[in-house]
Amino acid sequence: MDRKKVYEELKSNVKNVRFETLCKAAEVFGFRLRGGKGSHRVYVKEGIMEILNFQNVKGKAKPYQVKQFLKVVEKYKLLDEG
Repeated sequence: MDRKKVYEELKSNVKNVRFETLCKAAEVFGFRLRGGKGSHRVYVKEGIMEILNFQNVKGKAKPYQVKQFLKVVEKYKLLDEG
């Protein structure tokens, strides 16, 4: 998967992102699943201070969590990696 394409897709519509799409996007950007309970999944990446916590609500990701992910990508310039 192309990072730029994934990023643009998420940014274009943060209110309508499938939970699985957001989880796969995190993995594309090098985050690894650290765990989670119930409807939550926690992702971490070495060198990144923030911990990403995504919640599945009827198959969708919460918009504020999508925005948090996009901010982390921008803050650490993850589009330029790879």
